[in-house]
Amino acid sequence: MELQPVTAEKGAEADISISVFLDRDSIVKTRLSKEYRHKELDDRIRMSRMKNEARILREARKANVRTPVIYDIDTKTYSLVMEKIEGVTVKNLLNDENCEWKPVCVEIGKTIADLHNARISHGDLTTSNMILMENKTICLIDMSLGKYPADLEDLGVDIHLLERAFSSAHPHLPDALEVLISSYIEYRDHGQETIDKMEEIRGRGRYT
Repeated sequence: MELQPVTAEKGAEADISISVFLDRDSIVKTRLSKEYRHKELDDRIRMSRMKNEARILREARKANVRTPVIYDIDTKTYSLVMEKIEGVTVKNLLNDENCEWKPVCVEIGKTIADLHNARISHGDLTTSNMILMENKTICLIDMSLGKYPADLEDLGVDIHLLERAFSSAHPHLPDALEVLISSYIEYRDHGQETIDKMEEIRGRGRYT
């Protein structure tokens, strides 16, 4: 692995660094060890989650959903070396008062529909985990909590998380989620079933 770390960011579950891999700018995501876990269990969990994320990213790309390309997997350091995506996070974009948000929300809806049509859940679907690329394609990142094959409950949770994200991060765009959901239903096979499940999940939260 030919890596030259440039910058790093420490998260709760992983370290993210910007590096160079075979002359290409890359993102290195290294799963952190948890001292409170037995080492053998810790190693097993880190390996499982790393492989799961690699699998989810691969399956999403098979479904023509844009995700970072994986360049290398380091099983010794529990690291994924991935393509560095150029663009702007959708969260920052939608918080720009000059943003033309409607076409962005339509594209988000279509992207999620394509993902769900392939029976893949993201697991942490927020606008922070979406990057709008120069060609207006939405790239999904940080899919370590995703599932494949996902069931209707998993897909409903995705939409519920996205609903909460818009409510908390983009309250100044009250119509944005409606546009997104309309696009999702248009492109999603039996999309209304997922929306109904999302509403059921939302209802559970009110009374628990």
